[in-house]
Amino acid sequence: MYVCLCQGVTDGQIREAIFEGCCSYRDVRQTLGVASQCGKCACLAKQVVRETLSEMQSSQAALAYPASFVAA
Repeated sequence: MYVCLCQGVTDGQIREAIFEGCCSYRDVRQTLGVASQCGKCACLAKQVVRETLSEMQSSQAALAYPASFVAA
């Protein structure tokens, strides 16, 4: 889905930028140019960034504490 029509940026591109190292909305904005013209996409872009970062944190937490762990 297109998030920023002015720059032609999709939610997939935002997620990919995060997977490649962007750690914040500011990083994504600098990398992709989201919300740099009219600004109408800022709320949706921030939401995609928040959701993606939360998903990444959840998956990393799951890896850090495997369910099959048994104390010796």
